Amino acid sequence: MYFYASMKKKISTRKGFVFKKYEALTQSPFKILFDIFKDLITHTSGDFDEAIDWLRQLDVEYKLTTPEYTIDDFIEDLKNKGYIREELRPNGKKGNAITAKTERAIRQQALDQIFGQIKRSGSGNHKSKNPGIGDEHTGDFRNYQFGDALDKVSMTESLRNAQINNGISDFRLTEDDLVVEETLHKSQMSTVLMIDISHSMILYGEDRITPAKKVAMALAELITTRYPKDTLDILVFGNDAWTIKIKDLPYLNVGPYHTNTVAGLQLAMDLLRRKRNTNKQIFMITDGKPSCLRLSDGQYYKDSNGLNPYITNKCYAMAQQARKLHIPITTFMIAQDDYLMQFVEEFTKANQGKAFYTGIKGLGEMIFEDYETNRKKRIRG
Repeated sequence: MYFYASMKKKISTRKGFVFKKYEALTQSPFKILFDIFKDLITHTSGDFDEAIDWLRQLDVEYKLTTPEYTIDDFIEDLKNKGYIREELRPNGKKGNAITAKTERAIRQQALDQIFGQIKRSGSGNHKSKNPGIGDEHTGDFRNYQFGDALDKVSMTESLRNAQINNGISDFRLTEDDLVVEETLHKSQMSTVLMIDISHSMILYGEDRITPAKKVAMALAELITTRYPKDTLDILVFGNDAWTIKIKDLPYLNVGPYHTNTVAGLQLAMDLLRRKRNTNKQIFMITDGKPSCLRLSDGQYYKDSNGLNPYITNKCYAMAQQARKLHIPITTFMIAQDDYLMQFVEEFTKANQGKAFYTGIKGLGEMIFEDYETNRKKRIRG
């Protein structure tokens, strides 16, 4: 009998972890520890020493290792397998740090945990549910219309129609006999994922940033492996907004920031304007009210007390602007305060987008379902 951690570390209060028993008869000692290590390294924002310290504490309490395979053996295996490397720290001392191989393993684990075992698609294309001009045959036929490409005409079905309509003795093929086989368009999607990194994401003894990071890593892994023709940009917003790379997600942490939702939306729309894909969308993960704006003179306008009409009106204007650009915004609000829900409802109405009021538990499943649904759009042309 082994133990696996469903870890809920409270960054601000360090309350610990919740463990559940499970059978793991076929797993190697390395695999058991590595699964826990990947969760720990995400919680510690990539701090190897802190993650190993937590692992040692968990080993003392839950007997994760044996005399034949210790934590030190596990660290040595991490080095040999290329999951960690030695680097020089700012203090001049040598230490261990995770590699790109570990970052990929963390993203894959996040995908498995949140979205389940998803089969990879070699081409990375996703079929839309609606027929249109495309390259995936459906087996359904319709009458030929002016403008249809000739190579889409089904000659077998068209000749059959000609025989039925005109008979064999007076055989002729007319435009009325022609039929075209329906095809499914393999759509492409450009997505911007906005992550709130304001201080409220770790307030009140609840770690909200780690689930948000896991969702981002899982979505990144889903897109890069299953839909490589799609694009994903990830940005974070606090007092300001800036983009981050997928490889930087495990190291993401909150700051002493307010919530400048307007700056995040402005950057998201700027990114999407440059994309050539027809389908575009914004996902926004946040737990707080918009409380900050950057003014034209570079100064910040901040208000943490309730909803400030000056700030919220700017948010509504951004939502309307996105609507004009045909960019739907889906808001995932990790809070259920009445006044915040009222803001989100008005914001969603202005954009004609969608909103989910959720705790951190079901966040990943919601984003996955919405991503898949939003991709199923017919593209003509």
